[in-house]
Amino acid sequence: MVIYGVKDYQEMSRKAAGIISAQVILKPNSVLGLATGSTPVGAYQLLVDAYKKGDLDFSKVTSVNLDEYKGLSGEHDQSYRYFMNANLFNHVNIRKECTFVPNGLEEDGAKECARYDQLIESLGGVDLQLLGIGGNGHIGFNEPAGIFTKGTHMVTLTQETREANARFFSSIDEVPTHAYTMGVGNIMSARKVLLLASGSNKAQAIYDTIFGPIDPKVPASILQLHGDVTIIADKAAMALVQDKL
Repeated sequence: MVIYGVKDYQEMSRKAAGIISAQVILKPNSVLGLATGSTPVGAYQLLVDAYKKGDLDFSKVTSVNLDEYKGLSGEHDQSYRYFMNANLFNHVNIRKECTFVPNGLEEDGAKECARYDQLIESLGGVDLQLLGIGGNGHIGFNEPAGIFTKGTHMVTLTQETREANARFFSSIDEVPTHAYTMGVGNIMSARKVLLLASGSNKAQAIYDTIFGPIDPKVPASILQLHGDVTIIADKAAMALVQDKL
């Protein structure tokens, strides 16, 4: 596990964009596992800037997203498909037909989860998986639980997660109660994992991820068992671990 403590969100974003850029340059047909939320936005903006300068080519890249709200169409402005289009896909030369997000309108959860697992397998797996982390240690929508879930699955979102995401909706009542998400097994199967964390509300989760026991109550702690993990966290998120490294 490689851990970078950086000054602030901007430096975290620059370092993350550099790692993702190197992946695409070294392997132009990379399969990128992508994440949503406020954490990766800065890195996505820098990737768009690099593309516009002619330094990056996404024409052979394939992407698979971690998760999607159940019940939202890709046109809904709070869906993760919409987020990816607005923050990255619409601004680079990636082929839209090679960008994949779980289908939030599929009512049959077992069918959609099996389809997404098969898709990832058919692509040969993920080369680099980008992750954020929740204050409770969740990755994707893998919430604290009694077991680690291997494959793509439908989850009931915790009240904490719904409250954290409510700022994007008119009210918490509009926040979906369920989502489709890659499982911990999908994430662990990626050849490289890049986890980003920013803000003091992530400090305990980062501590538990690096130093805590491997426990499904802190889903990100499983990353201790992965052979190629890079964590980039800003000063606030590193507050509890800085003196231990």
